[in-house]
Amino acid sequence: MRREVALLSTLLIAAPLPLAALPALAEEAPGMIISIVGGLAPEDLLNIRATASPGGKIEARLPNGAAVKNYGCKAVNNYPWCKVEDTQDAHITGWAPARYLSPNNPAPAPEDDAAPAAEASSSQEADLPQPPEAPPPDIGARLGGGEPAPPSAADIGRTAMQDAYALAFAASTAAQSDTPAPDTVGGIPCARRIGQPMTRCEVSVARKDGDSTVTVTWPDGGARVITFHGGQPAGSDSPDQFRFTREGTLNMIRVGVSERFEITDALALGE
Repeated sequence: MRREVALLSTLLIAAPLPLAALPALAEEAPGMIISIVGGLAPEDLLNIRATASPGGKIEARLPNGAAVKNYGCKAVNNYPWCKVEDTQDAHITGWAPARYLSPNNPAPAPEDDAAPAAEASSSQEADLPQPPEAPPPDIGARLGGGEPAPPSAADIGRTAMQDAYALAFAASTAAQSDTPAPDTVGGIPCARRIGQPMTRCEVSVARKDGDSTVTVTWPDGGARVITFHGGQPAGSDSPDQFRFTREGTLNMIRVGVSERFEITDALALGE
């Protein structure tokens, strides 16, 4: 009888101790509950991610039955995610889908520490003095006067290309007009009399609508006009017989029995 009374007294004294310890646990982690990982396929693991997103970085993987501290949940794109921490390793923290945790914590999830840190970093960067703007390379521009800097190689090349295009356009316009375009390469091979070796004759060309008129000037005076039509020699201003043969793009023309000319397609037709 005496032992039963002593045991009852001991229980009455010890019983208040756990009740007194509960407020201390609540103060240590307000809103936190213990959740158990479950609902995974056999041998599957639950991904603990750095952010509440299926694309978040995987910080750790926990199996079915693992116990985690659940600090609260929030909805992301209509899917609930909970902020968790492994009970065995405090370094394993992150976010997990609420459907794999039991029970769920109805408390709102705490904000990540990364966001305030990022805001503080941005604020500190904004307060830092900005480096001065680099001065312009041209000393004249820096001093607000002086002679302008010489043109760069790129500017010179650009100007040269523009001039080349302008000259090409002018040459094309002249070739399509009635104005004769003098040959600038020393004329064409020609001979005026029987037995005379070939010499050089000055020549000018007028082109219009695909046809050409080649005027050959003899070294001793006088000229012969040869016409091209349809890409081939067609005749001359002489009443004598006109004939020609071709070797590639070279037209070897004879007028009468003595006059000979060698005119290329490039000269006559501009090809």
